[in-house]
Amino acid sequence: MLCAVYKSPRRAETYLYVNKRDDFSSVPEALLTQFGTPQLVTLINLNNRTKMGFADLEKLKAALSESGFYLQLPPPPEDMLKQHKIDNKSAE
Repeated sequence: MLCAVYKSPRRAETYLYVNKRDDFSSVPEALLTQFGTPQLVTLINLNNRTKMGFADLEKLKAALSESGFYLQLPPPPEDMLKQHKIDNKSAE
């Protein structure tokens, strides 16, 4: 299973996976508007992969098969202050 990966020029660490290069026909117009003009990052053969960075490979494959696209959002930011408070309470 081949797919094309695009990054968003508007949102850091946001990627759009589609089944065919430059074919965004399955992606909702509202999503493309918010995403910005997709910038090609790479073409990937998913059959040769066992994992995909931050994306869940099985969810990615399922979304591509069912919807024709997959949107990968950045991981939530780490709350350093909250972790600091937890660490300080356990040190007491």
